[in-house]
Amino acid sequence: MINKDYPESELTGKIIGCAMEVHKILGNGFQEVIYQRAMAIEMANQGLEFSREHEMEINYKGVQIGTRRVDFFVEGKIMVELKAIIQMDNVHLAQAINYLEAYGLSIGLLISVSFKSCN
Repeated sequence: MINKDYPESELTGKIIGCAMEVHKILGNGFQEVIYQRAMAIEMANQGLEFSREHEMEINYKGVQIGTRRVDFFVEGKIMVELKAIIQMDNVHLAQAINYLEAYGLSIGLLISVSFKSCN
């Protein structure tokens, strides 16, 4: 669903659709790396430009103090972190928010690819 009130709504919708397709095919129970590989295939099939395990600098007062790899960096503007867990905790959200702030990004997706279905 595209909502003009949200920046990059169309692009984030495509990314979420890719994650849903991966979950539909693989279901629960795999390691995160398996979902990452499937997600890369799905995003490529959808024509999305991305880098996987994108290394980004962490700076402190203008000095690089380390790096962190983001699961995906899509179209040069959206960070995507996948989690192969059933339930997200506040620590996962805090981690994603910290990455956004550290990288100076305004849009990120934290996606559980092992969610419970509502059947």
